[in-house]
Amino acid sequence: MVTNKHLLFLLLLLWLLMLSPGTATAKWYRQDAAIMGTAIAVDLWDEDEPRGRALTKAVIDEMHRIDDLMSTYKSGSELSRINARAADEAMPVSPELLALIQRALNFSGLTGGAFDITYASAGQYYDYREGIRPSSQQLAQALPAIDYHHVRIDPQASTIRFLYPGVRIDLGGIAKGYAVDRCIAILQAAGVKSAMVNAGGDTRVLGKHWKQPWMVGIRDPRNEEGLVTMIPLEDTAISTSGDYERYFEKDGVRFHHILNPRTGMSTSGVRSVSIIGAEATTTDALSTSVFVMGTEPGLKLVDSLPDIEAIIIDNQGKMFYSKGLDRLR
Repeated sequence: MVTNKHLLFLLLLLWLLMLSPGTATAKWYRQDAAIMGTAIAVDLWDEDEPRGRALTKAVIDEMHRIDDLMSTYKSGSELSRINARAADEAMPVSPELLALIQRALNFSGLTGGAFDITYASAGQYYDYREGIRPSSQQLAQALPAIDYHHVRIDPQASTIRFLYPGVRIDLGGIAKGYAVDRCIAILQAAGVKSAMVNAGGDTRVLGKHWKQPWMVGIRDPRNEEGLVTMIPLEDTAISTSGDYERYFEKDGVRFHHILNPRTGMSTSGVRSVSIIGAEATTTDALSTSVFVMGTEPGLKLVDSLPDIEAIIIDNQGKMFYSKGLDRLR
């Protein structure tokens, strides 16, 4: 028989358990920063406040580390040193950067050159804040340097060499996705079961959010405050490339940062491409690739790849879906 005294004791014990560190501090932790030229955010669930805050800081620190390694805007970065000297001599490269450049070259082969990190040979002449684009002369000089075959890697020596003068590489189409994957790996190693890491248009999620799938929105390319759809995600990644991220307009033409390697000019025909897949390095590279390829060739590529889906918004605002998503509509 449970007496009033026993009931009070049980209620007191339950109250004490609720105040214990394992349950009282269990909550979501978030940190934001501006890194890699974009907005970075991490959300994670943890039962220990010091650990939760330390893990969000670890994500931000990792983003800074990768930015310091791969930024073309920092003269002291390893990538900037490669751009400065690799046309003259074989440059030693850290294993991490070498592996990512090799992955980028693999995507170049997969996409028939639609993804090409040497686009920066022309891309360096664009200034989207100041509304500056390359002159006809600059573009004519840069175009011969845009060819991923000019990048020669020696895996045994861990070196890179440019085979043509004026070659410049930029990992902007893959580095943020890679950074997101690295941060997710840190959280997984720490045992985190539910989290989201976002770097601009690149997002990867772990588990669920409040026992429901994470809902990730795809922005309306012509309405900064609007969404065209929401995608439920668990343990997956999504990357969106759009012509609204960095751009300026001149004489009715939108000059944006996604360049066609064949022309050195902003790609036309598509407003945004969202790719869904297992990890963000792949979705980041493919969103850029499909944007350059265009709707029909891009969907054909996506439909040929296992466990990859796409949503494309063309320059008329019409939405197209890969076969896997189209069957779910």
